[in-house]
Amino acid sequence: MIAYKAPRWLAGGHAQTIYPLLIKAAVPPYRRERWETPDGDFIDLDWAEGPAAAPLLVLFHGLEGSSASHYASALMNKVRQLGWCGVVPHFRGCSGEPNRLPRAYHSGDAAEVDWILRRLRARYPQRQIYAVGVSLGGNVLLKWLGEQGGAAAAVIAAAASVCAPVDLTACGHHLGRGFNRIYTEYFLRTLKRSAALKLARFPGCVDAKRMLAARTLYAFDDAVTAPLHGFRGVEDYWRRASAKPLLGSIAVPTLVLNARNDPFLPAAALPHTLQVARAVTLELPLAGGHVGFVSGRLPGRLDWLPQRLLHYFCSGV
Repeated sequence: MIAYKAPRWLAGGHAQTIYPLLIKAAVPPYRRERWETPDGDFIDLDWAEGPAAAPLLVLFHGLEGSSASHYASALMNKVRQLGWCGVVPHFRGCSGEPNRLPRAYHSGDAAEVDWILRRLRARYPQRQIYAVGVSLGGNVLLKWLGEQGGAAAAVIAAAASVCAPVDLTACGHHLGRGFNRIYTEYFLRTLKRSAALKLARFPGCVDAKRMLAARTLYAFDDAVTAPLHGFRGVEDYWRRASAKPLLGSIAVPTLVLNARNDPFLPAAALPHTLQVARAVTLELPLAGGHVGFVSGRLPGRLDWLPQRLLHYFCSGV
Protein backbone atom coordinates (compact mmCIF):
# COMPACT_ATOMS: atom_id res chain seq x y z
CA MET A 1 0.00 0.00 0.00
CA ILE A 2 1.35 3.44 -0.93
CA ALA A 3 2.11 5.58 2.12
CA TYR A 4 0.32 8.91 2.36
CA LYS A 5 2.08 11.96 0.95
CA ALA A 6 0.28 15.29 0.83
CA PRO A 7 -0.03 16.92 -2.61
CA ARG A 8 2.23 19.93 -3.13
CA TRP A 9 -0.70 22.29 -3.60
CA LEU A 10 -2.09 21.48 -0.14
CA ALA A 11 0.59 22.00 2.47
CA GLY A 12 0.24 22.18 6.23
CA GLY A 13 -1.91 20.43 8.79
CA HIS A 14 -4.56 23.14 8.94
CA ALA A 15 -5.10 23.19 5.18
CA GLN A 16 -5.27 19.40 5.06
CA THR A 17 -7.83 19.44 7.89
CA ILE A 18 -10.11 22.20 6.60
CA TYR A 19 -10.00 21.57 2.84
CA PRO A 20 -11.85 18.18 2.94
CA LEU A 21 -14.84 20.00 4.42
CA LEU A 22 -15.11 21.87 1.11
CA ILE A 23 -15.10 18.74 -1.06
CA LYS A 24 -18.60 17.57 -1.78
CA ALA A 25 -18.48 13.82 -1.24
CA ALA A 26 -21.55 11.98 -2.52
CA VAL A 27 -23.58 10.64 0.40
CA PRO A 28 -24.42 6.95 -0.11
CA PRO A 29 -28.05 5.79 -0.28
CA TYR A 30 -28.37 4.85 3.39
CA ARG A 31 -31.14 2.89 5.03
CA ARG A 32 -31.85 4.09 8.56
CA GLU A 33 -32.62 1.79 11.45
CA ARG A 34 -33.43 2.76 15.04
CA TRP A 35 -32.33 0.75 18.06
CA GLU A 36 -33.79 1.17 21.52
CA THR A 37 -31.03 1.27 24.13
CA PRO A 38 -31.16 -0.72 27.39
CA ASP A 39 -31.57 2.51 29.40
CA GLY A 40 -34.61 3.76 27.47
CA ASP A 41 -32.88 5.94 24.91
CA PHE A 42 -32.24 5.28 21.20
CA ILE A 43 -29.55 5.41 18.54
CA ASP A 44 -29.94 5.59 14.76
CA LEU A 45 -27.81 3.48 12.44
CA ASP A 46 -27.36 4.26 8.73
CA TRP A 47 -26.71 1.22 6.55
CA ALA A 48 -24.82 1.13 3.26
CA GLU A 49 -26.19 -2.22 2.24
CA GLY A 50 -24.47 -5.00 0.34
CA PRO A 51 -24.75 -8.77 -0.15
CA ALA A 52 -26.16 -10.66 2.81
CA ALA A 53 -23.00 -12.68 3.52
CA ALA A 54 -20.50 -9.92 2.76
CA PRO A 55 -18.10 -8.57 5.40
CA LEU A 56 -19.53 -5.78 7.54
CA LEU A 57 -17.59 -2.59 8.29
CA VAL A 58 -18.77 -0.55 11.29
CA LEU A 59 -17.77 3.13 11.41
CA PHE A 60 -17.83 5.16 14.64
CA HIS A 61 -17.82 8.86 13.74
CA GLY A 62 -16.09 11.81 15.36
CA LEU A 63 -17.22 14.67 17.59
CA GLU A 64 -20.51 16.09 16.25
CA GLY A 65 -20.08 13.92 13.14
CA SER A 66 -22.56 11.68 11.36
CA SER A 67 -23.00 9.33 8.42
CA ALA A 68 -22.87 12.43 6.19
CA SER A 69 -19.37 13.47 7.34
CA HIS A 70 -16.90 13.56 4.47
CA TYR A 71 -14.86 10.62 5.76
CA ALA A 72 -18.01 8.53 6.34
CA SER A 73 -19.39 9.16 2.85
CA ALA A 74 -16.02 8.43 1.22
CA LEU A 75 -15.51 5.21 3.17
CA MET A 76 -19.04 3.89 2.77
CA ASN A 77 -18.98 4.53 -0.98
CA LYS A 78 -15.79 2.46 -1.25
CA VAL A 79 -17.33 -0.25 0.95
CA ARG A 80 -20.26 -0.57 -1.45
CA GLN A 81 -17.94 -0.62 -4.47
CA LEU A 82 -16.01 -3.48 -2.86
CA GLY A 83 -19.22 -5.48 -2.44
CA TRP A 84 -19.20 -5.21 1.35
CA CYS A 85 -21.82 -3.90 3.75
CA GLY A 86 -21.28 -0.86 5.97
CA VAL A 87 -23.04 0.76 8.90
CA VAL A 88 -22.59 4.05 10.74
CA PRO A 89 -24.06 3.95 14.26
CA HIS A 90 -24.71 7.51 15.41
CA PHE A 91 -23.70 8.46 18.90
CA ARG A 92 -26.66 9.71 20.91
CA GLY A 93 -27.98 13.01 19.58
CA CYS A 94 -25.92 12.98 16.37
CA SER A 95 -28.48 11.59 13.92
CA GLY A 96 -30.50 14.79 13.55
CA GLU A 97 -32.85 14.20 16.48
CA PRO A 98 -32.12 14.91 20.17
CA ASN A 99 -31.78 11.82 22.31
CA ARG A 100 -34.24 11.22 25.14
CA LEU A 101 -31.99 11.32 28.19
CA PRO A 102 -29.83 14.05 29.74
CA ARG A 103 -26.70 12.03 28.90
CA ALA A 104 -25.32 12.19 25.36
CA TYR A 105 -21.97 10.70 24.32
CA HIS A 106 -18.33 11.21 25.21
CA SER A 107 -14.79 10.23 24.23
CA GLY A 108 -14.59 7.28 26.62
CA ASP A 109 -18.02 5.72 26.05
CA ALA A 110 -16.65 2.21 25.50
CA ALA A 111 -19.76 0.64 27.04
CA GLU A 112 -21.86 2.03 24.18
CA VAL A 113 -19.45 0.66 21.58
CA ASP A 114 -19.49 -2.70 23.35
CA TRP A 115 -23.29 -2.86 23.24
CA ILE A 116 -23.40 -1.89 19.55
CA LEU A 117 -20.72 -4.31 18.39
CA ARG A 118 -22.06 -7.25 20.40
CA ARG A 119 -25.57 -6.68 19.08
CA LEU A 120 -24.20 -6.68 15.52
CA ARG A 121 -22.23 -9.86 16.24
CA ALA A 122 -25.35 -11.56 17.61
CA ARG A 123 -27.33 -10.55 14.53
CA TYR A 124 -24.61 -11.68 12.10
CA PRO A 125 -22.79 -14.61 13.75
CA GLN A 126 -21.16 -15.80 10.51
CA ARG A 127 -20.03 -12.47 9.06
CA GLN A 128 -16.57 -10.98 9.25
CA ILE A 129 -17.00 -7.72 11.17
CA TYR A 130 -14.43 -4.92 11.06
CA ALA A 131 -14.59 -1.69 13.08
CA VAL A 132 -13.22 1.76 12.28
CA GLY A 133 -13.24 4.76 14.60
CA VAL A 134 -12.54 8.31 13.45
CA SER A 135 -11.31 11.05 15.81
CA LEU A 136 -13.48 10.80 18.97
CA GLY A 137 -14.91 7.53 17.65
CA GLY A 138 -11.37 6.25 17.22
CA ASN A 139 -10.50 6.97 20.84
CA VAL A 140 -13.66 5.23 22.06
CA LEU A 141 -12.96 2.20 19.87
CA LEU A 142 -9.33 1.94 21.02
CA LYS A 143 -10.43 2.25 24.64
CA TRP A 144 -12.91 -0.60 24.11
CA LEU A 145 -10.24 -2.73 22.44
CA GLY A 146 -7.82 -2.15 25.30
CA GLU A 147 -10.40 -2.93 27.94
CA GLN A 148 -11.54 -6.09 26.18
CA GLY A 149 -8.10 -7.48 25.36
CA GLY A 150 -8.40 -10.94 23.85
CA ALA A 151 -12.18 -11.01 24.36
CA ALA A 152 -12.61 -8.54 21.48
CA ALA A 153 -11.66 -11.27 19.01
CA ALA A 154 -15.02 -12.94 19.63
CA VAL A 155 -16.74 -9.76 18.39
CA ILE A 156 -14.64 -8.33 15.54
CA ALA A 157 -11.88 -9.59 13.26
CA ALA A 158 -9.81 -6.39 13.12
CA ALA A 159 -10.03 -2.66 13.78
CA ALA A 160 -8.59 0.68 12.76
CA SER A 161 -8.52 4.16 14.27
CA VAL A 162 -8.01 7.38 12.32
CA CYS A 163 -6.63 10.50 14.02
CA ALA A 164 -7.82 9.36 17.44
CA PRO A 165 -7.06 11.90 20.22
CA VAL A 166 -5.60 9.16 22.40
CA ASP A 167 -4.32 11.69 24.97
CA LEU A 168 -7.36 13.85 25.67
CA THR A 169 -5.52 16.16 28.07
CA ALA A 170 -2.86 16.99 25.47
CA CYS A 171 -5.53 17.33 22.78
CA GLY A 172 -7.84 19.53 24.83
CA HIS A 173 -5.13 21.97 25.83
CA HIS A 174 -3.64 21.99 22.32
CA LEU A 175 -6.99 22.99 20.81
CA GLY A 176 -7.10 25.98 23.15
CA ARG A 177 -3.93 27.56 21.73
CA GLY A 178 -3.27 29.84 18.75
CA PHE A 179 -4.94 29.11 15.41
CA ASN A 180 -6.26 25.83 16.82
CA ARG A 181 -8.91 27.82 18.64
CA ILE A 182 -10.82 28.01 15.35
CA TYR A 183 -11.64 24.32 15.77
CA THR A 184 -12.70 24.87 19.37
CA GLU A 185 -15.07 27.67 18.29
CA TYR A 186 -16.50 25.43 15.55
CA PHE A 187 -17.23 22.59 17.95
CA LEU A 188 -18.52 24.83 20.73
CA ARG A 189 -21.20 26.29 18.46
CA THR A 190 -22.85 22.90 17.94
CA LEU A 191 -22.07 21.55 21.41
CA LYS A 192 -23.62 24.57 23.11
CA ARG A 193 -26.68 24.38 20.87
CA SER A 194 -27.21 20.74 21.90
CA ALA A 195 -26.59 21.56 25.56
CA ALA A 196 -29.14 24.40 25.43
CA LEU A 197 -31.75 21.99 24.05
CA LYS A 198 -31.03 19.60 26.92
CA LEU A 199 -31.38 22.38 29.47
CA ALA A 200 -34.76 23.29 28.01
CA ARG A 201 -35.93 19.69 28.43
CA PHE A 202 -34.06 18.90 31.66
CA PRO A 203 -33.73 22.12 33.67
CA GLY A 204 -30.75 22.06 36.01
CA CYS A 205 -29.02 19.09 34.37
CA VAL A 206 -25.91 21.26 33.97
CA ASP A 207 -24.83 24.74 35.07
CA ALA A 208 -26.28 26.99 32.34
CA LYS A 209 -24.08 29.99 33.18
CA ARG A 210 -20.87 27.96 33.06
CA MET A 211 -21.95 26.29 29.82
CA LEU A 212 -22.70 29.59 28.09
CA ALA A 213 -19.49 31.18 29.37
CA ALA A 214 -17.26 28.32 28.13
CA ARG A 215 -14.71 29.48 25.59
CA THR A 216 -12.56 26.35 25.58
CA LEU A 217 -13.22 22.62 25.41
CA TYR A 218 -11.71 22.40 28.90
CA ALA A 219 -14.40 24.73 30.26
CA PHE A 220 -17.21 23.08 28.30
CA ASP A 221 -16.25 19.54 29.27
CA ASP A 222 -15.92 20.64 32.91
CA ALA A 223 -19.35 22.28 32.89
CA VAL A 224 -21.27 19.82 30.69
CA THR A 225 -19.63 16.60 29.47
CA ALA A 226 -18.09 15.52 32.77
CA PRO A 227 -21.11 16.02 35.07
CA LEU A 228 -23.57 14.57 32.55
CA HIS A 229 -21.57 11.34 32.31
CA GLY A 230 -20.51 10.69 35.89
CA PHE A 231 -17.00 12.21 35.98
CA ARG A 232 -15.73 14.39 38.83
CA GLY A 233 -14.61 17.10 36.43
CA VAL A 234 -12.81 17.66 33.17
CA GLU A 235 -9.43 16.41 34.38
CA ASP A 236 -11.00 13.20 35.70
CA TYR A 237 -12.89 12.81 32.42
CA TRP A 238 -9.92 13.39 30.15
CA ARG A 239 -7.68 11.09 32.20
CA ARG A 240 -10.13 8.19 32.47
CA ALA A 241 -11.42 8.45 28.88
CA SER A 242 -8.04 8.56 27.11
CA ALA A 243 -7.17 5.42 25.16
CA LYS A 244 -3.39 5.84 25.18
CA PRO A 245 -2.76 3.95 28.47
CA LEU A 246 -4.71 0.96 27.09
CA LEU A 247 -2.95 0.58 23.74
CA GLY A 248 -0.60 -2.01 25.20
CA SER A 249 -3.53 -4.30 26.04
CA ILE A 250 -5.03 -4.55 22.54
CA ALA A 251 -5.07 -8.13 21.23
CA VAL A 252 -7.08 -7.79 18.01
CA PRO A 253 -5.18 -6.69 14.88
CA THR A 254 -5.54 -2.91 14.88
CA LEU A 255 -4.26 -0.12 12.64
CA VAL A 256 -3.59 3.13 14.48
CA LEU A 257 -3.26 5.91 11.89
CA ASN A 258 -2.35 9.43 13.05
CA ALA A 259 -0.77 12.22 11.03
CA ARG A 260 2.17 13.94 12.68
CA ASN A 261 0.85 17.34 11.58
CA ASP A 262 -2.62 16.79 13.03
CA PRO A 263 -3.57 20.14 14.63
CA PHE A 264 -5.75 18.35 17.18
CA LEU A 265 -2.97 16.34 18.83
CA PRO A 266 0.65 17.46 19.17
CA ALA A 267 3.19 15.05 17.71
CA ALA A 268 4.84 14.68 21.13
CA ALA A 269 1.63 13.11 22.46
CA LEU A 270 1.40 10.44 19.76
CA PRO A 271 2.01 6.86 20.90
CA HIS A 272 5.30 5.17 20.10
CA THR A 273 6.07 1.52 19.46
CA LEU A 274 6.90 0.71 23.08
CA GLN A 275 3.46 1.91 24.17
CA VAL A 276 1.40 -0.33 21.88
CA ALA A 277 0.77 -4.07 21.77
CA ARG A 278 2.23 -6.36 19.12
CA ALA A 279 -1.23 -6.59 17.55
CA VAL A 280 -1.13 -2.85 16.79
CA THR A 281 0.20 -1.47 13.50
CA LEU A 282 1.29 2.07 14.25
CA GLU A 283 1.26 4.33 11.18
CA LEU A 284 2.28 7.97 11.68
CA PRO A 285 2.69 9.76 8.31
CA LEU A 286 4.26 13.21 8.33
CA ALA A 287 1.17 14.79 6.74
CA GLY A 288 -2.57 14.32 6.55
CA GLY A 289 -3.92 16.83 9.03
CA HIS A 290 -6.94 15.80 11.10
CA VAL A 291 -8.85 13.24 9.04
CA GLY A 292 -7.75 14.98 5.85
CA PHE A 293 -5.46 12.80 3.72
CA VAL A 294 -6.44 14.60 0.51
CA SER A 295 -4.78 13.16 -2.60
CA GLY A 296 -4.44 13.95 -6.30
CA ARG A 297 -4.51 17.19 -8.27
CA LEU A 298 -6.90 20.04 -7.69
CA PRO A 299 -9.71 19.83 -6.67
CA GLY A 300 -8.40 16.79 -4.78
CA ARG A 301 -9.84 13.44 -3.82
CA LEU A 302 -10.73 11.73 -0.56
CA ASP A 303 -10.00 8.19 -1.72
CA TRP A 304 -6.62 7.55 -0.06
CA LEU A 305 -8.01 6.97 3.42
CA PRO A 306 -10.79 4.52 2.40
CA GLN A 307 -8.29 2.62 0.25
CA ARG A 308 -5.78 2.45 3.10
CA LEU A 309 -8.35 1.13 5.56
CA LEU A 310 -9.85 -1.44 3.20
CA HIS A 311 -6.39 -2.59 2.11
CA TYR A 312 -5.55 -3.19 5.76
CA PHE A 313 -8.66 -5.29 6.32
CA CYS A 314 -8.34 -7.17 3.02
CA SER A 315 -4.66 -7.99 3.49
CA GLY A 316 -5.43 -10.82 5.89
CA VAL A 317 -4.44 -9.03 9.07
